[in-house]
Amino acid sequence: MHSSTNSSAFLRHRRNAVLLLAIFIFGFAILFCPLARAQDGPGPGSPNDVPPILKIGEHAPGFHLMGVDGKYHSLQDYASSKVLVIIFNCDHCPVAQMYEKRIKELTADYKNRSVQVVVIMGNDPYAEALSEWGHTDLGDTYSEMKLRAAYRSFNFPYLFDGDTQAVALKYGPTATPHAFVFDQQRTLRYEGRIDSNPREEFATKHYVRDAIDDLLAGKPIEIMDTPAVGCSTKWGYKEKAAKTELKESEEKPVTVEMITADQLTTLSKNVGTDKLLLVNFWATWCGPCTVEFPELEKMVRTYAKRQLEIVTVSINNPDEKKFVLEFLQQQHAINRNLLFNSYDSSEAVKALGMDWKGGVPYTVLIGMDGKVLYKTQGGMNALDLRRAILKNLPDDRYIGQHAYWNSTF
Repeated sequence: MHSSTNSSAFLRHRRNAVLLLAIFIFGFAILFCPLARAQDGPGPGSPNDVPPILKIGEHAPGFHLMGVDGKYHSLQDYASSKVLVIIFNCDHCPVAQMYEKRIKELTADYKNRSVQVVVIMGNDPYAEALSEWGHTDLGDTYSEMKLRAAYRSFNFPYLFDGDTQAVALKYGPTATPHAFVFDQQRTLRYEGRIDSNPREEFATKHYVRDAIDDLLAGKPIEIMDTPAVGCSTKWGYKEKAAKTELKESEEKPVTVEMITADQLTTLSKNVGTDKLLLVNFWATWCGPCTVEFPELEKMVRTYAKRQLEIVTVSINNPDEKKFVLEFLQQQHAINRNLLFNSYDSSEAVKALGMDWKGGVPYTVLIGMDGKVLYKTQGGMNALDLRRAILKNLPDDRYIGQHAYWNSTF
């Protein structure tokens, strides 16, 4: 009996020892595996953790990422290409947008010369404050990438790395766009800017094209690295700042003013302003109105620094002002909010005078000359509206953005 007890104790201690050893080995592997650390969370935890840029002469780090085509793409998929160009880019950055046409042209021009262009979206989409989206229709989530790719007919693989930033951590892109050019052995031969200026008409040096041509010709590359210039990579540690900005905006006061028919007519003429005017007619009892309201408030914050004023006009009865204000407060509606001061809403329809039939929601975008630029009766298509806004906003921070939004390529 004593011998059996000792034997059982010995076996129990041995199982525990094996278990502890397995836990130690697993923990050790996790601790020292770069990929595992990269996938613990999206990007670095602080500015000090930003990864270094991949050095000239280093081998291309592998990847296995989902593309907007719904398929996974890996480094080995392009093994047959003599030259591989990997560009980190995104949707939201105005500089990145102005390079989309050139990246498409680069892809097309070298397609039959054994050169593969691959574009990776390495931003953490939740590390972007709404104020950074003032020149875009879309953010950097995977679903939004698909929309941009379809809108601009991308002819290159567009891959998503924003959930873990595991690939971006290996390459260390500093801005969008940031290009990496590899030879057939997948040795890095050039990294940096695509060319010398985001505005194509001023780009006199074409670094990526020169590097590709030199590699195809078997010549040494004269310029091997340049500073990538554009919107900084949105690493995960920036999420905190984005959340703080949103919280601060929600703490701003929410008000509602009464407006008469004459005042509404004057407002709709948009005379003497240097801003586009977006007016949304709504009511608390209108289901589609309340459903689309959060998207409207997102636009308020997104385009706050642009030449645009967003105004809401409720056609609730005047004695329902309390209900209107309560809803606006729930929505953190920090823009200008108005309540029509008549018990006959048809007077508002007549005062506006823009082919509005009286149904809500009704949304109209008015130019600086009072002309109707966009209107929609019923629930709005937020993406169409954002693009209408961007097409009509003047260049106020980036010359060339007006042209970008009015171009097709």
